[in-house]
This record gives sequence, structure tokens and C-alpha cells, in this order.
Amino acid sequence: MLQIDRWKRILIVGLTLLGLALAAPNLFYKRVELHNDAVKAIEATGVETPELIADRAGWPSWMPSGLVNLGLDLRGGAHLLGEVRVADVYKARMDALWPEVRNALAAERQTIGSIRRLPAEDGVLKLEIGNADQMARAVEIVRGFSDPITTLSGAGQQSLAILADGKTITVQLSDAEKAATDQRTVQQSLEIIRRRVDEVGTREPTIMQQGQDRILIQVPGIGSADELKALIGTTAKLTFNPVVAIGSDAAARIEPGQVVLPSQEREGLYYVLEESPVVSGEELVDALPGTDQNGQPSVDFRFNPSGARKFGDFTAANVGQPFAIVLDNEVISAPTIRDAIRGGSGQISGSMGYDEANRLAVLLRAGALPAKMDFLEERTIGPELGQDSIDAGRLSAIIATVAVVAYMIASYGLFGVFASVSVIVNVILILAAMSVLGATMTLPGIAGIVLTVGTAVDANVIIFERIREELRAKKKVVRAIDDGFSEAMSAIIDANVTTFIAAAVMFFLGSGPVKGFAVTMTIGLITSVFTAIFLTRLMIIWWLERRKPKELIL
Repeated sequence: MLQIDRWKRILIVGLTLLGLALAAPNLFYKRVELHNDAVKAIEATGVETPELIADRAGWPSWMPSGLVNLGLDLRGGAHLLGEVRVADVYKARMDALWPEVRNALAAERQTIGSIRRLPAEDGVLKLEIGNADQMARAVEIVRGFSDPITTLSGAGQQSLAILADGKTITVQLSDAEKAATDQRTVQQSLEIIRRRVDEVGTREPTIMQQGQDRILIQVPGIGSADELKALIGTTAKLTFNPVVAIGSDAAARIEPGQVVLPSQEREGLYYVLEESPVVSGEELVDALPGTDQNGQPSVDFRFNPSGARKFGDFTAANVGQPFAIVLDNEVISAPTIRDAIRGGSGQISGSMGYDEANRLAVLLRAGALPAKMDFLEERTIGPELGQDSIDAGRLSAIIATVAVVAYMIASYGLFGVFASVSVIVNVILILAAMSVLGATMTLPGIAGIVLTVGTAVDANVIIFERIREELRAKKKVVRAIDDGFSEAMSAIIDANVTTFIAAAVMFFLGSGPVKGFAVTMTIGLITSVFTAIFLTRLMIIWWLERRKPKELIL
């Protein structure tokens, strides 16, 4: 029978009203966005400024405050395509390997003879021993630093490729290890970039790998591509290196395993450093902006137990000697060690502003990029263009909705009005669901909503045409409507299941814009079934109970 229990009616109306309430914040987008940002900032810092308090008061706290996130094409922002310099990692691996190999060979210096590192191309460690007769033993020692490859493609292979010629041993990463290193480097870069972007509070960034060594970064709401590059393009590689010499010659003569770096504080001053650091930024556990003893901006940092131990041992053994704090190949400070520093904490200060100190702390907390990035493509989408896209999308949605409503009313009269109300509620429920899920709306997403507006009435059309057939069979009004809903159910379910399968394929196999289209279409499928079957049916029942018609012209 064409009946709906009271609790079901309450549930249908309740879900509809809940959807209206959840979608309402999108009508006051700027105000609600400022409210959310203020609440987040106050919770994160514990500081309530007059501006933050005013922004927080701009939207009632008891009202829903979820918003549909706007994608890059709607909000404006920055687009970057970066290529990771994976070859830099090969060099770093060989530079880190040299002290360990040198110490292991030095333990048998009496038989092997002298050990010396020879100049070689980046990513290659070339060393010379004094006694060629002991080459086999030297190679055996070096091979002890090679590990088996654990990936499926490199099973059975070693991480190091070692060649011996006369007194010379050449060491580099094997091809299988290079492939594994490339993948690890790109994945690590992805995670670090994601942490850096998330730390500054951007909304719904798109960060994904493209090809073997490229990363696509799209961040809505950020000012420009240059601002984004400043945030993620910096390696933020922090190391603490022993100082060999200080001078004004940028081309000073150095030994293998040493490097000349400029001073950040004094132009024309250069430091000769041991290339292998005592401690690196990877052993940092925290970094926060602060002030030094003179009230100037600084960054306070803290090491993990391993880093604290190495830092303490080094400072204890080198009291009275300078050591360099190096950030991205520049010596930002080179203090003299006065006492052993056992606490595992320290401070970076110098010529920096508060904004620079905060950005440096963000970069150090997120971690250093394992390798530098070259930006192959950069693009800034202004907010004006994004607003034009929103206006165009809104206009197309309104035109589509008006056209569908006009057609339904012209074709089905009062029942067309019921279907039109369902279509409008359906769009509102889509926005409500996207607000709750925190989904991102893009131009393809708007296209998905416009398509949903056109297809949402399919279920109603099937039902209404089925009711017409039952009326032609001379059935009474209530029976014809009841049979129309019942007989149309299987066709409605089949049509929506097949569409859902297509949307699922697009979501799992497609990229950003295609996924946005699939998300909105999937949500639209669910809400359209609810509005067409349940909400439309409830409105028809209310009409039947109120008018009690003896006949129906449809």
C-alpha cells in the first residue's frame, strides 16, 4: 500500500532539513571560512587577538561550519611541476660512506698501506690504497658495506657496485639500488612536501607523483607560484660540520672529503669544512621559532637521543674549536665550542626576521628534502579567474535546473512540481555531503552536479510513466501510484548501479579532475535516489491525504 510510517516520514523530513542546515554555510562562504581559520589558529596557538576574535564571532559556533573546499581552478592558487634531482642522493650516499670505509681500512693500515680518496664524478667513491698486493682484502672490507636489495625487481643483487684496478677501488650504487633509491627519494619528497604544505594551513592541496622522478603540486588559495616555491623548493638541509679553516678565498685548496662554503652572515667569508657532518637535521625532533638573548628572532631546536649523544661527544672532544651550522650549503653560524653541550638542544640565530624564523622552523620540523627539485612548469591562477569560473559554473547550474524544472512541469503538471522540488533538494544534499566529507569542488565537479541535475529526474520520469501505464489500465489513483513506484524500482536500481560502477572506475583509475567529477557524480547518485524515491513519494502521499482525488490526469 502507498503508506509511509510516521517514523519514516520524520526521518525523511529530518534528513532533508539536516542537509539544508549543513549546506547553508556555503551561502556565506567568506564569513564561515574566516570563522574556521580563526578557530583553528586560536586552538593551535592559544592566543586570541582582536582580529581572530572578530573573525570567530562572524559565524555562530552552534551552527554547522563545514564548507565545500574549492579547487585550484575555482579558488585560484599555484601549480608547480618539479623534477627531483635523484642524482644528488647518490652523491650524498657516497660521501657518507667514505668515513666508514676509511675507518675500516685504516684498522688494517699495516697490511693495506695508506688510504686516500681520489677526485671522482658525483655519485662515485674512488679511493687508493698503498699496497696493491692487498687489493683482495681491501675489496672484501669495502664489500662488507654492501647490503642485499630487498625489492622484488632487485632480488639477489647487492646495493654497491665495486671495481678494483691496480691500487684503485671504485665504488658506486648498483643499478638495482639506484632504481630503489629513486623510488624512495620521490616518495620521501612527496611526504615532506605534503607536511610542509599542511603546516601552513592550505586547503586540499593536490600532491602526486608523475612519471619516475616528477611531482605535481597544486595548492589552492596560495598567493603565487613563487610563494609556493619558497615553501617547498628549499631543501632545508641542516648539518653541523667540523671547521678545518676560515678564510676569504672561495677557491681555497681542499682535500677530498672537504668542501668550501660561504658565510651567510659576512659577505666574502668562506669556511673549509669536513663534508661529512657530525649531526644532521634528520636527527632533529622539534624546531620552534623564538628569540635569542638579545631579543632577536631565532629558531630553537632539539635532537633525538642519537643526535644528542653525537653532538655531546663532538663538543666535548673539541672544546675551544669552532663548528659550523650549515643550512642549504651556507654557514649560518660558526660559534666556538665553550663547553660540552650534553642537553641535545640548541639555537639558530642571525640575520632573520620573525617570518623567516617561523618559515625555517616549519621547514626543519617537516624535514629536509632528500634532494633538490628543478621546477619544470609553474603557473599562478589568480582569484579573479577562479571567481569567473565559479560564476560561470553557478550560471550553468541555474540554467540547467530551470530548464529541467520547466520541462518536468510542462510534462507532468503537479507531479512535475514535486519532481522539481526533489531536484533542488538533491543539489542541496550534494553540497551538504561534500561539506561534511571535506570534498573538493572543481570545474569538473560542477559539471558533475549539472549532469546530476539532468539525470536526477530519470527516476521520477520512470515512475511517472509507469503510473501513466497503470492509469491507462483503469486502476484507481492510489493503486496506480503505488504500483507505479513498485514496478519502477528495479529499473531505477539497475540504472544507478551501472552509473555507480562507471563512477567508481573513474575515481580509482582517473587523476585529479576526473576524480572530482566521479566524487560529485557518486554523491549525486545517492542523493537522487533518496529524493526521487522517498521525498517525492512523501510529497505525493501528503497531496493524496489532503486532496483525496478520485481521478488523476498525468
